[in-house]
Amino acid sequence: MGDRWGGIVLAIAAGLDYVIGDPWNWLHPVQVMGWLIQRLSALALKHLARPLALRLAGMAIALVLIIGSGLTGWLLVWAAHWFHPWMGAAVESVLIASCLAGRSLRNAAETVLSPLATGDLVTARQVMARYVGRDTAELDGPELRRAVMETVTENATDGVMAPLFYAIVGTFLSVGGLPIGGGAIALAYKAASTLDSMIGYREAPYTHLGWFSARLEDGLTWVPCRLTVLTVALLSRRPLMVWRLCCRDAPADPSPNAGWSECAYAAALGVQLGGVNRYKGVIKHKPLLAEPLQPITPERIQAALRLTRLGVLLWVAIALILHLVTQAS
Repeated sequence: MGDRWGGIVLAIAAGLDYVIGDPWNWLHPVQVMGWLIQRLSALALKHLARPLALRLAGMAIALVLIIGSGLTGWLLVWAAHWFHPWMGAAVESVLIASCLAGRSLRNAAETVLSPLATGDLVTARQVMARYVGRDTAELDGPELRRAVMETVTENATDGVMAPLFYAIVGTFLSVGGLPIGGGAIALAYKAASTLDSMIGYREAPYTHLGWFSARLEDGLTWVPCRLTVLTVALLSRRPLMVWRLCCRDAPADPSPNAGWSECAYAAALGVQLGGVNRYKGVIKHKPLLAEPLQPITPERIQAALRLTRLGVLLWVAIALILHLVTQAS
């Protein structure tokens, strides 16, 4: 049966993310998730040493956080809906919007591009260091713009399109006649994504503790990532070319999703991503993605952000139509 308010809730959530984003000084669900992950991970690393024990602890942390986040979201919406259906729809809209990072990505890009436009490389490097793991102290203008483009295009999937995908799925799900709702499913995915970003590393001390979180997030993001690639390909009006370049270059990336997301945008915009990066002084080569037909400019970065916004609008429109059809039948 799903949520009869689902289409409206999705539209409001997308609008809230575009207009407001994440207001400063407001408690955000990711902050709560991050605090819990940090505390639970510290306890596991302090008291456990064997790889198997750490892997089991990592699985427990992930399952508790993901299920707990989804259940908390569902209870909040249910309690608000008990007072009034409109209040329930409002709370769910806010929860879904909190899982979308479209406005945050736009703000992050602009905070780097703004000093870069005036030639202030020092400030641009310092700001860029907040968003990427690579060393930024020696990056020049073109490399800073590449870093911004890679951040925008990688996080378009796990920061915007994937949580939106799960929010859409949630609006169509119900258990025992009770709608699950997009807010609960989106929060559960956001928990998985936050776990991956905090402990999903191959390096010590998270090699074993974060193994399950990394694999789970890869699996959960696989379908929405491919749908994002198809969406970007269609919006580019050159779908076959974009898909061909993705099939050629994306598999070389060690991530099963990041390379596909970056390559789709790069191919659609006629730029090339990847190359030499430095992490804590160690040089690493990322596979080259797409063809360098155009330089990476601020205008191209804005075009990438615009593609994401159009993708969001398209997915929400499709969800609205599907809800209207299911309610009419």
